[in-house]
Amino acid sequence: MQSYRPVSNLPVVSKLLEHLVSSWMLSHLKYAHLLLPLQSDYRTGHSTETVVIKVLGDTLMALDHGDLAALTLLDLSAAFDTADHATLIRRLQVSNGICEQVLDWCTLYFSDCWL
Repeated sequence: MQSYRPVSNLPVVSKLLEHLVSSWMLSHLKYAHLLLPLQSDYRTGHSTETVVIKVLGDTLMALDHGDLAALTLLDLSAAFDTADHATLIRRLQVSNGICEQVLDWCTLYFSDCWL
């Protein structure tokens, strides 16, 4: 819980900077083909509607083939606020090839110094 910080309380300039970094990172992930094909979050043309259609289609296909289908729903809306920041930074570097300058900014952003 010590990693928790209310994202909605960021100052306007911080929100603008967050948007710019988010856009850059998304562009990098798209260019490097690191996004999963079914990744819907933060992507143009993808929404909760496309996810629901995919889940419904998969469920109906399973039932048509005589398989059992079960659905478990999780609310992960606050998951980022409780994520271990050191692990997140390490994953950004190792799995996504994010450069040192951006990792330094992310480390500062995740710390209490930013607020």
